[in-house]
Formats: sequence, structure tokens, C-alpha cells
Amino acid sequence: MSRIGRMPIAVPAGTTVEIAEKNKVTIKGPKGELSRQLVPEMEVSVADGQITVARPNDLKRMRSMHGLTRTLINNMVVGVNDGYEKKLEVNGVGYRAAKAGNVLTLSLGYSHPIEMTDPDGVESAVEGNIITVKGIDKEKVGQYAAEIREKRKPEPYKGKGIKYSDEVIRRKVGKSGKK
Repeated sequence: MSRIGRMPIAVPAGTTVEIAEKNKVTIKGPKGELSRQLVPEMEVSVADGQITVARPNDLKRMRSMHGLTRTLINNMVVGVNDGYEKKLEVNGVGYRAAKAGNVLTLSLGYSHPIEMTDPDGVESAVEGNIITVKGIDKEKVGQYAAEIREKRKPEPYKGKGIKYSDEVIRRKVGKSGKK
């Protein structure tokens, strides 16, 4: 039995859960509404303020989808209640980030500034050299943060670039002079 899949999901007060045909789950909370089409074979049920996911049989595909379905629903519940956020740091001489409206402008040592528009449901904020990406959909927040980081990955010699705030850069020693 899946250890993650069999755990019930507690539904906080003020959150409504609707399960339509073919497992289309819609969750509404204080921060917004998320909807997702899940695997139709899984049995998703709501009772006593808890969501439970059960699998119909023990085929390999059903076992792998059991935990995934439960985690996706849990991420939706957490998102509409608390939201998600990722922090990125811009490190390097002359590397800057600025925000105007919903456009994030990055100066990263290229010949031109890079402009990125916030996707729907995700907003970014800049404070000094820290970029904060917030939203209710965990996938969208993570994807947008990864796209920002991709513009200039941190390099191992001086640590310049954009990195996650909790990321540790493994530093390398530069070349040594002649003896």
C-alpha cells in the first residue's frame, strides 16, 4: 500500500472541494480557486472534512498514480489556503533585477536587458537583489522561478548568477599561477 497515497488530506475551514465526473477536482479557498483533471481510475472521496484517495487494483500504473494523485490534491489544498513562494538571489557585480508593472527586467551582463512577463496566476516582486515569486499553483511558481534562474545560472568559480535562496553553490578553485 502506498504510504503517501493512503494518508487522508485535511480540508481546512473555508475551503470547498468539488469532485465532478472523471475525477475533475475543483478546490476553492481564501486565496483563489484551482481545478485539475486527475486520473479517472482513482477513487477520490470527501467525507468528514477529509479527502481520501483509493486505488482500484494493484497494477503497477495504479500504484504509481495513487501517491501522485494524493500529492496533487494536497498541493492544491495548500495552494488555495497558504500559497507558494520561491525566493531567488541575484549575485554579481552589475547584475540587477527591476520590476515595472508585471514585467521583470533583468540586467545580467548581456548586451541587452532581459524582460520577462509574469504568467497568469503568478506574481513576482523585487526587493534589493532578491526576487520573490508567489502564487497558488505550485507548478506555475516553480516553473517561473526555474525560467528566471535559467537566464543566468550560478557559475562555480565566483558564484555569479541567479540562484535559489536555499541553494548551495559548490565552489571550484580557479587556475593557479606558475611556480
